[in-house]
Amino acid sequence: MMSRWYKELFTNYADKYEDESFTQGTMGEVDFIEKEINWNKNCKILDVGCGTGRHAIELTKRGYSVTGIDLSENMLKKARKNACNAGFEIDFRQADARNLSFQGEFGLVIMICEGAFPLMETDEMNFNILESAARSLNKKGKLILTTLNGLFPLFHSVKDFINSDSTSQTNKNNTFDLMTFRDIYQLEIEGDDGSKMNLNCNERYYVPSEITWLIKSVGFNNVGIYGCQLGAFSRDVPLTTENYEMLVIAEY
Repeated sequence: MMSRWYKELFTNYADKYEDESFTQGTMGEVDFIEKEINWNKNCKILDVGCGTGRHAIELTKRGYSVTGIDLSENMLKKARKNACNAGFEIDFRQADARNLSFQGEFGLVIMICEGAFPLMETDEMNFNILESAARSLNKKGKLILTTLNGLFPLFHSVKDFINSDSTSQTNKNNTFDLMTFRDIYQLEIEGDDGSKMNLNCNERYYVPSEITWLIKSVGFNNVGIYGCQLGAFSRDVPLTTENYEMLVIAEY
């Protein structure tokens, strides 16, 4: 089995993570989350793959009870520091998203910005995360997650191949595997301490019909899939081949 590249990354990337462009949409995303639960302050929220706590802290500021879990103790250390600086004490726990101990305790589970899912090395591990999230919800609960949109690399892989030099059999810059819907690639990145990390990354993309079937397999009845826009989540945005991520909302 491949090494847990994401675990290696987040032992040394908490500070730089917060400067990434994809972490800058917190306010708008939390606005959407509030609307989805009808601003119900009694709704307990579980933030899976909470990272440095950006969603958990903003939700707590707005009066919600939030529990955040993450595999990386380094990210959680930063989350606790951020919460303390904001004047809050939040229940942040180190845990594996595949094996959560919660049973029907939450009204909402969020997994945003590839929080845990779909970074696992196998499809079974990703499915275990969905099972664990479903177990954590009460019977009126809701799941909101963002995940990688398989339509994006599928469309662009085919398009790039068609537009490539006819004498070339493969697109050497394309690391997306059409058989597994995984992007397996090498990433060199600088950690918080200035050291270089060379990571063997492995990310799973999903197409709408597949993610719908998986989520219904863990007990949800209604699954909505939409285009995911940074800081502007909306049910009014249709998913297209140009959306790098999809927004998924599941309800019982």
